[in-house]
Amino acid sequence: MPEDSVRYVYDTAETRQIANAYVEHLEQRDWPRLTTLLAEDVVYEMPQTRERLLGRSAFLQFNMEYPGDWHLRVRRLVADGRLAALWLDVRVGADGQDACIWIEVDEQGRINRITDYWPEPYDPPPGREHLVERW
Repeated sequence: MPEDSVRYVYDTAETRQIANAYVEHLEQRDWPRLTTLLAEDVVYEMPQTRERLLGRSAFLQFNMEYPGDWHLRVRRLVADGRLAALWLDVRVGADGQDACIWIEVDEQGRINRITDYWPEPYDPPPGREHLVERW
């Protein structure tokens, strides 16, 4: 690698810290701190609804506008290199369900890909069409 190029590769412990901070900042609705974890070109996908958001701004707006009283709690976190998998307990109002989140961290130490898996396919709720693309 050339001396003038700076490349920082996160190890497993650092990826684990980033994944925990991601959930913590979402749970606290701490948008400024969440912003520092995300790559500008982050890709967020939800395969069950076939939705994709492109970019940090769209991801932040999606979460800031998400309706209801929602909460996240990490049940299990596994990290390996720049990849992490989280098993979350997700509560919206009185309803709870599990979700599995896959996170990838780029060479600059920012989350560049997030994939949320839910137990069952479902139709996306109305009101977020301005932020997502469908496939």
